[in-house]
Amino acid sequence: MRYDRAEYANIFALQQEVARAEADYQRLRNAYLDIAKNEPGHEVALAMVGADMDRAHARLQALIGLPRLPFTHEPSVVVRREAQRRTEDH
Repeated sequence: MRYDRAEYANIFALQQEVARAEADYQRLRNAYLDIAKNEPGHEVALAMVGADMDRAHARLQALIGLPRLPFTHEPSVVVRREAQRRTEDH
C-alpha cells in the first residue's frame, strides 16, 4: 500500500505524537516508582505525579484509539501496588 506525501506526513506525525506520549507516561511512571520506593511518607508527591501519570495514560489511550474503560484501575493504583510489592521484596 502506498501513501501520498500528505498521508505519510500525517501518519509520521501521529507516530511521533504517540512516541512522545509513551515517553511522557514512562517518565512519570518511573518517577512515581522512584518516589514510592525511595521517599516514604511523600503521599502528596505521589498523588501529584500519579495524577499527571493518569492524564498521560489517558492521552496515550486516546491517541491509539482505545476508549477509557470504566472498570479498569487507574494507572497510579496499579503502579502503587507494584511499588509496594517491590519494596516488600527488598
